[in-house]
Amino acid sequence: MTTPLTFREPSGGAAPRGGVVVIQEAFGVTDHIVDVCRRFADAGWVAVAPHLFHRQNKQIHDYTDMKAAMSSIGSLKADEVDSDVDAALGGLAERGFEPTQCAIVGFCMGGTVAFHTAARRPLGAAATFYGGGIDKGRFGYPTMLSVADALQTPWHGFFGDLDKGIPTSEVEQLRTAAATSPVATDITRYAQGDHGFHCDDRPAVYNADASADAWSKTLDWFDAHVAR
Repeated sequence: MTTPLTFREPSGGAAPRGGVVVIQEAFGVTDHIVDVCRRFADAGWVAVAPHLFHRQNKQIHDYTDMKAAMSSIGSLKADEVDSDVDAALGGLAERGFEPTQCAIVGFCMGGTVAFHTAARRPLGAAATFYGGGIDKGRFGYPTMLSVADALQTPWHGFFGDLDKGIPTSEVEQLRTAAATSPVATDITRYAQGDHGFHCDDRPAVYNADASADAWSKTLDWFDAHVAR
């Protein structure tokens, strides 16, 4: 089954800085995720978002329908998700980007996927925004803690201290475990950040300051580690 891919590319004819795979939240490849791709394109990157729910009847959920979103998440399988991520990287390869010229970023459940991709494949850089599954496996993936020492891609995590689903104690355990890997790692915590703090389409959880800082740090991380 072919994975649907949404691309956004820099305008103006300048050579792209590299490629970025953008992994969706629990609600699908929403307008917000497409806008994140656009922001990367505006920053000079070719961005691609694989549609992880394409095997399901409904691919995009309303932010108020958490029950449906959780049902879709529960249907995900790690090997299928990995196949979708690899399809996105393949799309970037077709545009001339080697793996070390590519980065991956994910939000919510996508943050989990980005982390496990960083453990599975040597890319240029990776970033996780409030991805769960630190001490409990998700979608058939092992716990993040159990594979943190095997990271192959420089990884930066962004977490909010107000996130009820990801305790700060687990975040600090992950910081320690990731630091034992052979690649550069970092974690940034936001005292006023909740789960979803980067999503400006969700006013109840969006935090402009945390979002802006994490975005800036992500671009800096990618620029520092992705091969030119």
